[in-house]
Amino acid sequence: MEFTKEIYEYIEQLCKTVKSAERSMADSTLPQRNNVLKTIAAKLIENKDEILKANAIDVANAEKNGVIPTMVDRLTLNESRIKGISDAMLELVGLKDVLGLGDVWTIPNGVEIKKVRVPLGVVAIIYEARPNVTVDAAALCIKTGNAVILRGGKEAVNTNRVFVSLMKDALEANGLCADALGFVDNTSREGASVLMTMREYIDVLIPRGGAGLIRNVVENAKMPVIETGAGNCHLYVDKDADIDMAVRVASNAKNQRPSVCNAIETLLVHTDVAEEFLPRFAKESEQFGLEIRGCETTLKILTDAKEATEEDYATEYDDYIIAVKVVDSVEEAVNHINKYNTKHSEAIITKNIDAAKYFQKSVDAAAVYVNASTRFTDGNEFGFGAEIGISTQKLHARGPMGLEALTTVKYLVSGDGQIR
Repeated sequence: MEFTKEIYEYIEQLCKTVKSAERSMADSTLPQRNNVLKTIAAKLIENKDEILKANAIDVANAEKNGVIPTMVDRLTLNESRIKGISDAMLELVGLKDVLGLGDVWTIPNGVEIKKVRVPLGVVAIIYEARPNVTVDAAALCIKTGNAVILRGGKEAVNTNRVFVSLMKDALEANGLCADALGFVDNTSREGASVLMTMREYIDVLIPRGGAGLIRNVVENAKMPVIETGAGNCHLYVDKDADIDMAVRVASNAKNQRPSVCNAIETLLVHTDVAEEFLPRFAKESEQFGLEIRGCETTLKILTDAKEATEEDYATEYDDYIIAVKVVDSVEEAVNHINKYNTKHSEAIITKNIDAAKYFQKSVDAAAVYVNASTRFTDGNEFGFGAEIGISTQKLHARGPMGLEALTTVKYLVSGDGQIR
């Protein structure tokens, strides 16, 4: 693929600059890195008016460009959300350092081997309209001694510029190189495509966003990729479910914040409880304006529902829309999930221990829940601090990616002259 010379040279120089600062991060001390995070936390609060002003411009532009309300919500910041991002920085400070951790053993000839955790190096992240990712991702990289390159979406570019400026200041204020944090201030598709070719400078690339973005990165990146994000998640209401619990959990999993990747997109309901559960779920969801698209049996129970298509069961809506299918068994539910899911988060509501065990064993996903909402698939909720993303692949990292997922291992081997 041919690239515009100006854009290519800009991205290449940015990557070179960040790569040159990689060593300074790897050699930094834990107190330095924690102090950077403390400084970022303070600067977010101190500069909240500047952040909100920039964010208001981004939100206005998104609304003008016809971005759907649920996605605008993902973009929008307020004082409470800024405080949440700030608090996450302090939670990261309190987490144990993973660098240097590992195992030590001695082989029969007396050679000592240490397996220790070390930074990945330069981590690049391509993401969409969630400005909190800018801070969360950078902070996790800083805590783990990585240099980082951020490429956010055009919707949040003004907010991201303020965040990056504050974080660069925090690095410098604590004796670390500000160049260890790179920001691609070019939101064109070409800019992202160029970044995907920079294998010489980038050790791993992590996409966060919709299925289209993730597919593009996985198919075109020249460096290793950790696949994250897409969430076609399901909740199955078993024949032995507590219906009160099922209504409460299903509504939370869908309606609390439908634009996020751990919200459910499809409800599977056992035929024995469908006539009791579905009307109650529909009633509970009326306040949110939820649109229900269902199978033939669903339409007989919920006469206001729309007919679901094959495409509906494969769709991550990120909106107040849900697909519903009535099934005859837990086995049918599992087969449906494994056919359509994105290996993110899946849940069953049941009082039957055997059904719960079968579901958790047989469903292929990073997180499989029994009697709880899929909305818990989150780095903070899992106790990891801020997260770099939810990995839906099986190699290196899976599920919410905290500190350990941003490290690799090195073997330190010591002897006194042994030869083989």
